[in-house]
Amino acid sequence: MTTHHFLAFDLGASSGRAILGTLENQKLSLTEVHRFTNQMQRVHGHDFWNIFSLFEELKTGLKKCISDFKIQPESIAVDTWGVDFVHLDNNGQILSLPFAYRDSRTNTAMEDLFRLLPKEEVYRQTGIQFMQFNSLFQLFSMVRDKSPLLKITDRILFMPNALNYLFSGEAKTEFSIASTSQMIVPGACKWQTPLLEKAGIPTSILGDIILPGQQIGSLTEEVARETGSTQIPVIAVAGHDTASAIASVPAENDNFAYISSGTWSIFGIETPQPIISKQTAAMNFTNEGGVEGTTRFLKNIMGMWLIQECRRTWAKETDYSWMEMVELARNSEPFKYLIDPDDSNFLNPGDMPAAITAFCEETGQGRPATHAEIIRCIYDSLALKYRFTLDQIRSVSDRPIDKIHIIGGGANNHFLNQLTANVTGLPVVAGPTEATATGNILMQAKALGYLRTLADIREVVRESFEVTVFSPETGGEWDKAYQTFCNL
Repeated sequence: MTTHHFLAFDLGASSGRAILGTLENQKLSLTEVHRFTNQMQRVHGHDFWNIFSLFEELKTGLKKCISDFKIQPESIAVDTWGVDFVHLDNNGQILSLPFAYRDSRTNTAMEDLFRLLPKEEVYRQTGIQFMQFNSLFQLFSMVRDKSPLLKITDRILFMPNALNYLFSGEAKTEFSIASTSQMIVPGACKWQTPLLEKAGIPTSILGDIILPGQQIGSLTEEVARETGSTQIPVIAVAGHDTASAIASVPAENDNFAYISSGTWSIFGIETPQPIISKQTAAMNFTNEGGVEGTTRFLKNIMGMWLIQECRRTWAKETDYSWMEMVELARNSEPFKYLIDPDDSNFLNPGDMPAAITAFCEETGQGRPATHAEIIRCIYDSLALKYRFTLDQIRSVSDRPIDKIHIIGGGANNHFLNQLTANVTGLPVVAGPTEATATGNILMQAKALGYLRTLADIREVVRESFEVTVFSPETGGEWDKAYQTFCNL
């Protein structure tokens, strides 16, 4: 019997966790060791992340693993959200807290850059969808504003790379997290230097890019002493949390689509090469880096945010459980009201039920009268948006798609999973829910030689976690509802 232990640090914009993974006879089990909150820090009108506080929490997680759980992990690795980065000076010191992606300094950065570079050219050279907080626009805003911080920056490191640097003293930039920046050659470990130079961004601050699955270094003596750990390897896994999650999809072949389901629904396919054209630009698809040099061709859909915001608004009068909301939808008439989940009015309306009601009235559908009708409207609309996105992918890719894998917390929503199977006509495989930590841990195992390939990783996932399969149910008026949805 062989047993190996790995510690994954999985950080999101609101919380972080240390997850212990135990690989025994090619089966993985997970244990939460430490959980902590994360939030932006507002200082003099700007939003930052407290990277030093985050690092303290990660060290606490490692220390707890050893002292409380009596397990010395063989390695550690970090994954986080994308785009944000830390500035280092020429002595390797962190110059300031990293700006948070919601900071207002990028509010007009896209429009300002497009006066220098055509929007179509930026997409052609990067293959990344346009969002004002992409690293490209963060850095360009600093160039535009003649930032003194940028002038004294010797190197930038994206958030997971910066935390790995604090652990190991080694500054490395990993492929999947770099791909979120909108600054690399699509599908390659190479910066898009001509584009950056035209934008005035100093390319000297960008380091070499490495693929996930490599050892960055080892814990420094200082960190090892503080945590009670040996000087274990620090691994570069897929540093972007979605990339780690997709690595854990329990697929048996390449003919699948995935939905990483949570506040956002990230819908896409895994391809050997980027897919970049005028059509994909018009459809707002993005090409981000994955494991083993793959590309995650995907679209971000406004997912359970719609339900979460309704629940928050209604909590003043009725504190629904998630299951109660599902049951209300299940017993409500289908297709009576539909919305486009990605309409800009739903991005941050303050009162989500009012925004949904207004959309329905403005599109001539009438006014939802009950909470149940609004909830059913959301679930029907999300399932129809999944079909719409699937059709878009099929229009630009000839890869067969035989099933849809749903991973993340949304894999527990059996009602929406069944609707997704019904509307797409494809079987839906739901699970695992702890996809990001699973992908992080198994990439550590691969880096240390216990697994060889991405296919090996996915075989371990299939052997380790139960999944639920939802087969399409015949009947209903899905095709008619889909045409109504497309005409919204």
